[in-house]
Amino acid sequence: MPFTDSISSRPGSTKTAELPSPDLKAQNSPMAKPAGNVVTSAKPDQTHYEQPLNERMRTFLRLEFLYQQLLYNGESESDWASRATIATLLDIMAILSRGDVRSDVHKELDHQIAQLERFAALPDVDRGRLETLISNLNDSRGALNAAGTQYLQPLKDSEFLSSVKHRSAIPGGTCEFDLPVYSHWLRQPFARRREDLDHWVRSIRPLCDAVLELLWLIRESAEPKDKIAVSGMYQHSVRKGEHCRLLRIGMPGGSSLFPEISGSQHRFTVRFLEWKTVEARAMQTTRDVAFHLSIC
Repeated sequence: MPFTDSISSRPGSTKTAELPSPDLKAQNSPMAKPAGNVVTSAKPDQTHYEQPLNERMRTFLRLEFLYQQLLYNGESESDWASRATIATLLDIMAILSRGDVRSDVHKELDHQIAQLERFAALPDVDRGRLETLISNLNDSRGALNAAGTQYLQPLKDSEFLSSVKHRSAIPGGTCEFDLPVYSHWLRQPFARRREDLDHWVRSIRPLCDAVLELLWLIRESAEPKDKIAVSGMYQHSVRKGEHCRLLRIGMPGGSSLFPEISGSQHRFTVRFLEWKTVEARAMQTTRDVAFHLSIC
């Protein structure tokens, strides 16, 4: 899924705050589908920390984390990687089985499409990229609709996955003597295991791909601002009417500091803690800290 960058408005537009702009390239992340021929300029010396401020964003971020982990391990021929892939798939199933995540993704797709369509009337918008992004989101919505509401049923009906899930509740419960069928499957050639894994992942791919694309767009919609945390502390009150669902803190790579974020959609606090070793408790720094803040 290679791609970076997004729509950028040309100078002079009076409404560019909602659109990704060239200034945001430092915080770019891969998108599920390409949005045109764009050169990547992401800076490797930047580290970003994120904090979701509502339940939908928490679920989306957890799914993104697990899905990327699943795809990464699924490329490795090691039987340990196949174990990790199955474990991650079961974690994703657990999240998708709670509440109506599919409905949340569908609503977010509709919202983002409507937001982007509003920019079509602006004279300074790059229409090519705008149309590509809208087309990508429409494709994601179409794939999600095609999957249907029973998209998880093939996974739930799998006796093999059910047996692994049942034994996974026990520490070490999937070892060879507890679950010989699992060990036998892990001994199969990678091509055989890969075929099964692709079959299982196919059920959740439309939803997970849509989540990745939505998070990419949400991140790119916010312009990072330079901020100073006085004595390691920064507090922010969200203005009335300001949409705040996800916070991103940008810092120089290799810093000994990391942010601890707490709060809600109305007010949040960022404390910068200094890390030394795993044996020593991180303490709030007493010096002023410059950082980048994106309110998405």
